[in-house]
Amino acid sequence: MLDGTLNHPKSYSVAALLHPELADEFEALQDRLRDRVLITWQTKLNARRGHNGLIREDLVRIEVVELLHRRSRALDPHIHRHLWLNVKVLGADGRWSNVDSRVAMKLQTLINAEGELAARTDPAWIAALARHGYTIDAAGEIAELAAIVRPLSRRSAQIEANRTQLSAEWTAAHNGLLPNAEVLTHIDRRAWAIARPNKPPYVDEATWEATVRDEIAQIDPALLVDRSPLPVVATAMRDLDLDHLAAVAIVRADERSTSSGGRFNMFDLRAGATRAVAGAGVVASRIELDDLIDEVTSRARAGVLLMVGVEPPEHVKALMATETARQKIRLVAHLDALAAPGRALLVTELRRGAGEADLATLDESQIAAACAIAGSHGLVAVSGPAGAGKTTMLRVAFQASASRGQRMLVVAPTRKAASVASREVGSSATSIHALLFDHGYRWASDDTGAVVWSRLTPGDVDPTTQDVYGGATHYVLSPGDQIVVDEAGMVDLQTANILAELAIQLRVRVAMVGDPQQAMPVGHAGAMGAAIRHANASVELDIVHRFRDADYGALTLQIRSPRDRDHALQVADKLHQRGHLERVGDHDAARQRMVDGYFDWHRRGKRVAIVTSTNAEADVINTAIQQRRIDAGELDTSKVAWGRDERRILIGDTVQTRRNDPRTGVENRAQWTVSEVRENYIDLTAVDDCGQRTRIATSYAVEHLQLAYASTVHGAQARLQTPRSSDQMWTRRGSTSDSRGVGSTTSPSLSPRAMQLHARSSRIRCSEGSWSSRCKMLHRRRKQSFDGRQRIEHGRRRLRSPIASVPPRHGRSSPAGRGRVRLSCRSQRRRQR
Repeated sequence: MLDGTLNHPKSYSVAALLHPELADEFEALQDRLRDRVLITWQTKLNARRGHNGLIREDLVRIEVVELLHRRSRALDPHIHRHLWLNVKVLGADGRWSNVDSRVAMKLQTLINAEGELAARTDPAWIAALARHGYTIDAAGEIAELAAIVRPLSRRSAQIEANRTQLSAEWTAAHNGLLPNAEVLTHIDRRAWAIARPNKPPYVDEATWEATVRDEIAQIDPALLVDRSPLPVVATAMRDLDLDHLAAVAIVRADERSTSSGGRFNMFDLRAGATRAVAGAGVVASRIELDDLIDEVTSRARAGVLLMVGVEPPEHVKALMATETARQKIRLVAHLDALAAPGRALLVTELRRGAGEADLATLDESQIAAACAIAGSHGLVAVSGPAGAGKTTMLRVAFQASASRGQRMLVVAPTRKAASVASREVGSSATSIHALLFDHGYRWASDDTGAVVWSRLTPGDVDPTTQDVYGGATHYVLSPGDQIVVDEAGMVDLQTANILAELAIQLRVRVAMVGDPQQAMPVGHAGAMGAAIRHANASVELDIVHRFRDADYGALTLQIRSPRDRDHALQVADKLHQRGHLERVGDHDAARQRMVDGYFDWHRRGKRVAIVTSTNAEADVINTAIQQRRIDAGELDTSKVAWGRDERRILIGDTVQTRRNDPRTGVENRAQWTVSEVRENYIDLTAVDDCGQRTRIATSYAVEHLQLAYASTVHGAQARLQTPRSSDQMWTRRGSTSDSRGVGSTTSPSLSPRAMQLHARSSRIRCSEGSWSSRCKMLHRRRKQSFDGRQRIEHGRRRLRSPIASVPPRHGRSSPAGRGRVRLSCRSQRRRQR
């Protein structure tokens, strides 16, 4: 079965609960949407024939089971439907066979767009809302009920935490058995009733509905009062700017292509056109909108590039936004301009600048990288997995550069990461965007949703502050200075272009240090890979020093770059045999294992990093840990503050600030412990060894403070750059289609870029069901074999660095892999050509 969910904003379900007529209209809306989805499936999907499904056969019959739900698993109002598509379909040739699941998965974006279109343009639904005094806002929510969503979501997270705890207790009481469907139903109802005074653990439909209405009344009593009717306000189709809608469609499709090298398919483009029409304010029947969507899609198709010779099937990602292609080409030109020929330092020069003691701690590839960065090359690239000693190498390179009178500025994707780099390396550091802002660059989204950069010149009025811009003041750079980009694998294409443009103008050198296989940037990836290919000197570090166990270190390299699916499964099996993986049966067991792991390690006085792939998953785990700490008497509920999404914040909680605030000294992604809560402020203490203390306003907390027992990969990135021996990392990849993995450091249930977040003495937990589902993501696109000893040569020329005189290392743990220097140098003749 393939599952398609008809899902709408939660405010729609609240409206249906409050008004029976709207409940009927909402059901009718979902009926019409269901019919549209079935038509889309039958016309867009195909059966597979022949070897490896190379022959595509049109469909004449599909079989679908429909499930209707009024509530979520947390028993809050959430009307939705599941459409289960039978994988066996009847082709036009009269034969039954499997549906092409590849097409079905890629079509889902268009199915979701159809739901948004129906909710915002359906005449009967919009008229029914207007009769009850409701309107749809720009986000697609019912504007008059949007404020109720956050409190209900907070309650939902609490219920999810209760479910996790109750499921674990039931399993423990039944010798490890997993609860069946009937038991899960009872657990759901019990989780809903916990913490509701005088409410029975098992409720019927009427009791549930009355309870939810009472809770809504407690939040805002005015919501139960009938509203005056409103007129339906809509935009006439003749007044629409079709070219603008096409531009919006391209931006929407391009946003979905960041994980596929900027490529998208016709499904993505049509989904973008459908969403653009949905947000245009029109109200019309679906038949009337068909021609409009076709026209917008056609115009959008004319504005993008086809990356293959012939027009492929609609599900093939063969299209690219023109602006993304321009960014790729522009970056190559900028990197070529930056790559002014120079030379790397000799080892003897590096030793004189950095000192014998510091040099003795580096391996051969680290020394080659330090020589390249401290030299005079215009563009240097250093890549390697986490734990390869990039930060240690940078410290030596900085010392050598400083001894020669060369200035180095380290920048990173976030200010928190920059602070870590500054502390470890010793140089000045800041975030990339802070550097660019100081030099007059500004960025904002235009009316299509695309991010647009501009630059102020001295004397211009800054539109963000209304002050007169007087030029760079904080990060003044001179010709010959060097910008070192740490965590360069997380720098997106657009930002890399702007940074390179600035470096060319100021005639400063650039070094990109990072790992293109680590956590992906928010925007388009590829900047680090391009720097590796075009740098004067490109060095790859392939010895992992972080782990005491050399065999485990070698396994981390193999799971980072498996040869193929079978190799990935072999490595996963080895990790399981060594006790680094634990298989769990379902979502709740995974969550509970991570929560238990947090308390197990905290009892030993060790730090713990719990990493998830989604903020929603992190919210559930955060709530579960906070509640368990309350139950254990570790947290006091007598003083309460409120954070983002109305999450409760207590004294002793671990929290994370989500916005840089120079007035208080807090940084985005920095982690703190709440030490005091007052009416107007909250006192925080840094969780790291520095023990920094600061005070933030409660108004800041409401918008930018969140619980941080668990966080996403990007949220944990800066914290995990410099792990201690007491660090423990647990990871879980969240989705809705497979079993969940719990783990630490390098779980096969994580994406390859997320597998670089290593922590010493770490263990991995992963679900059994996640291995096969992750094989494609683990399979490296390059065809050459990788096993920790073989590496692809990057760049146009490679030279072996003469480092035979490097002194032996002392007191180091056994490295994983064999160090190999890959230093590419462009000759002057090559550059002149």
